[in-house]
Amino acid sequence: MQTDKDYDGELKKVTVNNISLYYAVAGEGKPIVMVHGNGEDHHLFDTEIRQLVDAGYKVYAPDSRGHGANEPLSEYHYCDMAEDMFSFIKTLGLDRPVLYGHSDGGIIGLMLEISHPGTLGALAISGTNLSPEGLEPSFIEEFTAKNQEEPDPLVTLMLTEPHINPDSLKNITIPVLVTAGENDLILRSETELIAEKLPNSTMVILKGQDHGSYIAGSEIMGEILIDFLNRKYTSLSSVPVSFLPL
Repeated sequence: MQTDKDYDGELKKVTVNNISLYYAVAGEGKPIVMVHGNGEDHHLFDTEIRQLVDAGYKVYAPDSRGHGANEPLSEYHYCDMAEDMFSFIKTLGLDRPVLYGHSDGGIIGLMLEISHPGTLGALAISGTNLSPEGLEPSFIEEFTAKNQEEPDPLVTLMLTEPHINPDSLKNITIPVLVTAGENDLILRSETELIAEKLPNSTMVILKGQDHGSYIAGSEIMGEILIDFLNRKYTSLSSVPVSFLPL
């Protein structure tokens, strides 16, 4: 397997929206941008990056604003993060790349394509919600209590945003893969709503998996993603909602 030195070594840096974003890049081929979740960094996707490079893709894995190698911030908004990724794609001259986002990364991907339709060639999202009400109530209760004791701007972000109108998803016409774990912290009804409103989507619910167990250090999501990419220009609307027996 060949990866370029920027993934194994020093990160690259790009300026977008008056801030610096560090990112890793690896491989050669069709571009795919991978966006991690709240409080994480691009290393969440170490396994998937290797899989995608081996499959012939060039992977761009940025650390979101205030995450990873970037300077932390005192306030966060998903609209800013979506604009960051739009500017990231345009600044690097990527032509309709695929974007894969986990959790907050999925929110960013949806908001990017709603605001800038046609920027992406395809989209894949995992464990994504349209509003804080799409999270499990026990999760909201736990983190609300923690945030009251010790405020964290990233926790505040996920407790107060996003606010995506479900009907706005109808304007995303590119192929979209929607995944979630059977035991996800995202309500099943929220995942089903997202898949239902997207006109060209397929949904996979992974048996026995939680919010990130099939992503971090696992080859499961990479295999699903590569399969999706291999057929992303075919009609996905006929693909049934499915449970993946894992």
